Amino acid sequence: MASLKEMRNRIESVKSTQKITKALNMVAAAKLKRAQEQAENARPYARKMAAVIANLAAGVSGDGAPKLLAGTGSDRKHLVVVATGDKGLAGGFNTNVIRAARERINSLLANGKDVRVIAVGRKVRDGLTRLFGDRIIRTFEMSEHKVVGMAAAEPIAELIAAEFEAGNADVVTLIYSRFQSVISQVPTPKQLIPAVVDGGAEPINLNGAVYEYEPSEEEILETLLPRNIKTQVLAALLENQASFFGAQMGAMDNATRNAGELITALRLTYNRKRQAQITTELIEIIAGAEAL
Repeated sequence: MASLKEMRNRIESVKSTQKITKALNMVAAAKLKRAQEQAENARPYARKMAAVIANLAAGVSGDGAPKLLAGTGSDRKHLVVVATGDKGLAGGFNTNVIRAARERINSLLANGKDVRVIAVGRKVRDGLTRLFGDRIIRTFEMSEHKVVGMAAAEPIAELIAAEFEAGNADVVTLIYSRFQSVISQVPTPKQLIPAVVDGGAEPINLNGAVYEYEPSEEEILETLLPRNIKTQVLAALLENQASFFGAQMGAMDNATRNAGELITALRLTYNRKRQAQITTELIEIIAGAEAL
């Protein structure tokens, strides 16, 4: 059984851990508000972009459709972009996204598809290296950027476009964690190429007017679709950032409470053992005095 000194040391160790988890909880809570606002502010822009593409795509068909919209006509080569965080201590945030990516990749491989992976975040690189290390073509680390913005999204979007143009990908899917609340972050797959025309996108109100596009719908889409990839990647990164801080805040709050409960239990055990030791010493003193 542990001595009193060992128990005191353990109590102090748990107290130190509790201070760290409480500090991380406060930092995550402070950063979550801004990250949540950024993610929510990006959603209307992404929805409006989907509405514009849906309206333009309605007038485009056949061989005139851009490749980013129509695809290559094949789905043999898949590029899976998986976004997590660079850091841990966030509960199941990273694990849930990696699990969803692993299931997606295994499903594609089982169907005879050729799969390549772009890892966004050190955690996904570490999580997928053992099983799919030879399929990871590049890793992006978000810690290189002070803030998550277009500067972080552009290199990822450019690599996606380059892989598609080089014929290395027929279908591109982005897997990230969508922020719903502090206690709910949902791993979400989103197809980037071929661009999915959202039939449920809110139509643009033309107020009875008929628009004639200049240049043509095809030329506008040629410019708009690459920008849409950047927009979708940026929106996913912002969702991921909010999800990370939400998950970290919840995890550190739980860890702080658990540490408090452990300290209470250790103190109770320590006091009982100390009282038993004092009682034993008193009995020995009394017995010795009577013997004299």
